Amino acid sequence: MNKKLIRFDWAIKRLLRNKANFGILEGFLSELLFDSIRIEKILESESNQETEDDKFNRVDILTQNSKNELIIIEIQNTYEIDRAANRYLQRMAYGASKALTENLSLGQAYSEIKKVISINIVYFDLGQGQDYVYKGGTVFKGLHQHDTLTLSNKQQIAFSKENISDIFPEYYIIKVNKFNNIAKDTLDEWIYFLKNSEVKDEFKAKGLKQAGEVLDIMRLPQNDQYSYNRYLDYLHYKASEILSLQSEAEDRIRQDERLKANIKLAENLILKDTADQFIADVTGLTLEQIKEIRANLTKK
Repeated sequence: MNKKLIRFDWAIKRLLRNKANFGILEGFLSELLFDSIRIEKILESESNQETEDDKFNRVDILTQNSKNELIIIEIQNTYEIDRAANRYLQRMAYGASKALTENLSLGQAYSEIKKVISINIVYFDLGQGQDYVYKGGTVFKGLHQHDTLTLSNKQQIAFSKENISDIFPEYYIIKVNKFNNIAKDTLDEWIYFLKNSEVKDEFKAKGLKQAGEVLDIMRLPQNDQYSYNRYLDYLHYKASEILSLQSEAEDRIRQDERLKANIKLAENLILKDTADQFIADVTGLTLEQIKEIRANLTKK
């Protein structure tokens, strides 16, 4: 029987920092990156805030892949659907840069810079596109020959990289709200969990079986259950606040449209030498507004 589990965005800040639970995150990262990922440690970052209203909700993880490369993986799990969402892509760039610079000590050679992978789990519509998982990286294209800049064999050996894009940050965006709840593969099974906080009995993705055990709400200590319920209350409050803001914005738009229509009607009536009081009665505009409209028409 499928059971409701703790939300991933809360778990990643509390339960998944425990080394005993690394297998859950390792499973998610391995399925997303199509690689075998082992977590070395959770990095302490200036942006790893613990407050409930932490909009940046960022966790940095030092991992090792199947090639024994050390990679910093930054996870941003964001529920917010507010005005900050309009700046989220810039926040992604900032977060990856921050992860890179925070983990290069003064005096270290640039060759010691670690690969940064920025994974962004968002619960709102970011950008325009039909897919629900996007990957982005750095590619250098020739302006004249339209070729792609590559590394020479010597550079590949020197940098221990196959491609130039392997040096620069890599970005993933998972748009949870776009997922249709039909899991076609193991990555989809993870996204189903991210959206529904539920693991189906038939799911086979790495880490999900452990998630189904560790993230059982009933297994939480009483103080953690209280904290988690407060977090859910906070999300409900934010959702209500967002709906209220959206409603207010829609009302303002409708009012602006009505005002524009009334101003246009007033202009037409003025051009027909209609009395100001009659125009005010018809449009709902004040006499002062009508006088201003007359003045503007005269100037034209």
